[in-house]
Amino acid sequence: MSNLYKIFGSEMSPYSVKVRAYCRYKAIPHQWIARGPDSDEDYRRYAKLPIVPTVATPDQVGLQDSTPIIEHLEALFPEPSIHPQDLALNFLSALFEEFGDEWGNKLMFHHRWYAQVDGLASAQTLARLSRPKASAEETAQLAAMILERMSGRGHFVGSSPATAPLITDYLAELLDLLEVHLKDRKYLFGARPSFGDFGLAAQLYEASVDPTCGSFIRARGPAVLDWCYRMHEPRNDGAFESWDSLAPTLTPILAYIGRYFLPWTDANSRALQSGAAEFTVELVGQAYVQAPQKYHAKSLAALRARRAGVSDPKLAAILAETGCASLLESV
Repeated sequence: MSNLYKIFGSEMSPYSVKVRAYCRYKAIPHQWIARGPDSDEDYRRYAKLPIVPTVATPDQVGLQDSTPIIEHLEALFPEPSIHPQDLALNFLSALFEEFGDEWGNKLMFHHRWYAQVDGLASAQTLARLSRPKASAEETAQLAAMILERMSGRGHFVGSSPATAPLITDYLAELLDLLEVHLKDRKYLFGARPSFGDFGLAAQLYEASVDPTCGSFIRARGPAVLDWCYRMHEPRNDGAFESWDSLAPTLTPILAYIGRYFLPWTDANSRALQSGAAEFTVELVGQAYVQAPQKYHAKSLAALRARRAGVSDPKLAAILAETGCASLLESV
């Protein structure tokens, strides 16, 4: 039996490049298969849902959803570990992974499809990726179909004319904080990538290839951009740092998570529980409105369960200081 893993993905999918980066880091034998007509028959053998990434294991089992895919592989390929041994840092890495997958995706997806310049560029790229040998006329037709379909999906991430300036401000603030933190280190927690790096870097990398976000990142976050590209081929260049060395620049990012991401995902979860069709949450004095989404609530519940399983005074103090503590309590 071959030991090769197949990754069905897309270069425009942050979750796909996240899984590919992980496999590269762990030197897991794998084949990258671009999702499209040429791979459709093979893909459908393993995909229960029409999403990427879908991973086919050597024993012909299909895996989906980037977080459980990585967790599954980490159990099989534990070294070098992506989880710091320090209990506090271990959980904070998981928090960053969730933050990247859910909040980072909001920042990327909104900007990818909101402005015409970004939508046109993204649709053209997706059309070429899907049918690389198509004629110019066929590509234009396919790009128009993609643009129409994707431009109508902004509500999934709360993208609207009312929230557009807020989301841009959220991105700018995050870039400024990350730039300081990554200026003198290769990865979020030191000289090797963590679970959190894979979640957040993939979203910001995808943002960097789009016109609007690309200009933002190049102007405000050159160290962030270096990190995004470094995460394509991440390496183990040393140890995870201690909290004492990380704290001066990581604390402000955790406080950002406590100001924006956790209140938003908590409000989403509460809205689902109450059956509300829409929810409003105050984020630093600004009203943010969107329809609730089920997956966010599911992943928040998993994060809260992880937090409940960690008894560590240092972690409790960090979360309290950054405004994250109460929002990570199980409800």
